[in-house]
Amino acid sequence: MLVSANLAVTSRRPRRGGLLAAALLALLACASPRPLAAQQAQPPGQPDPYTAMVTVDATADSVAKARDIARLDGARRALAAVVEKLAGGSDKTKPLKLGDNDVTDMVASFEVANEKMSAVRYTADYTYHFKRNDVTKAMQNAGIAMGAGTAAGSANPSQAAPAKSVVVLPIYQDGGDALLWDDPNPWRDAWSSRSPTPGGAIMLVPLGDVSDLSAIDADKARTGDAAALAAIAKKEGADDVLVMVAAQRTGDKPGLDVTVKRYHLGQFVDVHGESIDGNPGASDADLFRRGADTIAADIDSGWKNAKAPPAGPLATLTVAAPITSLDDWLKLRDQLTALPSVRKIDVKSLSRQEATIDIQYVGGMDQLKASLATLRIDLQGGDPIWRLARSGADKP
Repeated sequence: MLVSANLAVTSRRPRRGGLLAAALLALLACASPRPLAAQQAQPPGQPDPYTAMVTVDATADSVAKARDIARLDGARRALAAVVEKLAGGSDKTKPLKLGDNDVTDMVASFEVANEKMSAVRYTADYTYHFKRNDVTKAMQNAGIAMGAGTAAGSANPSQAAPAKSVVVLPIYQDGGDALLWDDPNPWRDAWSSRSPTPGGAIMLVPLGDVSDLSAIDADKARTGDAAALAAIAKKEGADDVLVMVAAQRTGDKPGLDVTVKRYHLGQFVDVHGESIDGNPGASDADLFRRGADTIAADIDSGWKNAKAPPAGPLATLTVAAPITSLDDWLKLRDQLTALPSVRKIDVKSLSRQEATIDIQYVGGMDQLKASLATLRIDLQGGDPIWRLARSGADKP
């Protein structure tokens, strides 16, 4: 008997320290295309020639094996359909001699619908989006010409070119822990399960496989590590990365506070913030879904509806902060890097009792002090020695 299941349960990610899960993902990486969060819909009358939908149905010893077989078979059949469409008919094409890895590497993203499974069988409808340049190159190598009547073979092929994509790294701030690839991460789940926004930006959420883990982690993303950000962007075929840090509010005014930092080729570009209030009686999952939809709408509108980010010249302030342990320092660092006015944190020295850091920020000293106040941190002293002082429940 087949049972329905949504996409969220099919994207399994390694838990913190899950060496077995990571090893399994490494074995499956070559057999599974990468599900990405959203693909931009083409304007009416201009269907994407590099996209195809197929129905998959496979049976194996387990549903996991059946799913992997179905995904690969679906990718091959979808690619064949794309090539036939681009060539202008089945009589003008021939089979591509490609290995499994070659096929999966050509998949830019895919979407799943009508997913059903039993203990040994898996069926679903898959929509595959292929990389334009890779498909064109494969056709050229096979001696298959582009059909003159297709959008890709027309005099103005740029009309069929997909919009530039952006990589989304959804980081969930859970107390002192910043979670990216680890489970549970409800913020990442919300982005991974978003439906495409017609006419919106192409937002890619990496699967979180072994190659993603080796490219970047939550700490490198939070601190703006240029090499790691450039690596994950290149891996996904993009130039821009959005590091989205979400912290859930509880108490009298529950909700979600989100800080979004954009990087181009690994270099910081700008920052925006948004606060999403919770609805009475609504679930946490609903809050994170609304948060993802709100941020996506802000991005598509050019952040016209979001609060303006701090602006001004970049400045650097050297401060000393008291700490009690490495975990205490990591929590403080994560809190500071999430502030909209803070661009980067550089460690000058670190001991068991104190961290001396350079804070790069914009918006002026008053803006920095106001931002620190939201964390119940005071900026005290003055040139040449500034100190961070925590108060109340946040005091170490």
